[in-house]
Amino acid sequence: MIVSIIGLGLIGGSVGKRLKEVGFADLVLGVDLSDSNCAKAVELGLVDETVVYQQAIQRADLVILAIPVDGMTKLLPAMLDAIDEGTTVMDLGSTKEQICQVVEGHENRKSFVAAHPIAGTENSGPEAAFSSLFDGKTGIICDAEKSQRSCYELAKSCLLNLGMHIIEMDSQSHDLHIAYVSHISHISSFILGQTVLEIEKNEANIFNLAGSGFASTVRLAKSSPQMWAPIFKQNKKHISKALGAYIDNLAAFKTLLDEGEEDAMISCMDNANEIRRVLKGIDSKKRTDSPIKEEVV
Repeated sequence: MIVSIIGLGLIGGSVGKRLKEVGFADLVLGVDLSDSNCAKAVELGLVDETVVYQQAIQRADLVILAIPVDGMTKLLPAMLDAIDEGTTVMDLGSTKEQICQVVEGHENRKSFVAAHPIAGTENSGPEAAFSSLFDGKTGIICDAEKSQRSCYELAKSCLLNLGMHIIEMDSQSHDLHIAYVSHISHISSFILGQTVLEIEKNEANIFNLAGSGFASTVRLAKSSPQMWAPIFKQNKKHISKALGAYIDNLAAFKTLLDEGEEDAMISCMDNANEIRRVLKGIDSKKRTDSPIKEEVV
């Protein structure tokens, strides 16, 4: 089997490296707009060789899209126009609703599988790729009923070979939930970083005084703006609602602080501590009452 990966950054590079290591494909081809990324991906063993886009989609049994989401919405319809029968196309974008909408009604829609691996780091580029990136992480497949069964099974097998467990949901629910548990975290990190830099003009003070709490909170601010801005734009409806709720809670806490309401602040933080129990429960077992179909490997 031949797998072609379009986009050789952190995600695409890590996919290629893992699929090569586990023997999922006989040949892994890579495509990237950057010549240096192509050269580095081959040098690092992320792909077997790099080719031009047309060769990648003509030769592949599975085409994996790992580019910014605005590029996916532009490229996918034409890609589905060009693929041969029997070729499966899977995207790995962080938004799903708009991506699925642009191929709705396409005659080859059945060949497309909408997926989102919940994995990543704040680093980018092929140098950041590593094969264990997806180990134990969640892989989401959206609108699975719209994909041909053989294409769905191939995409699912790919995600399982990456070391992920699989859940399924519709694309609209995906974007709603991911706004709260992923996208708002990145925005918070970007804006906290910006705020501190504006206030602390002396960068040496930031470096000398910053503890592990600050470092972990702003870690995501090192992520690629070129990747994240299109994600925020595509999911703006849900992110705006999530931000509104977050800002309301920040304003309420500021009021408690300004008014010296220590007991109320403690109560607020006690309530927030519940997230520890929730996350621990998610890590230790599946929720049997979840409306989301899940398969754990």
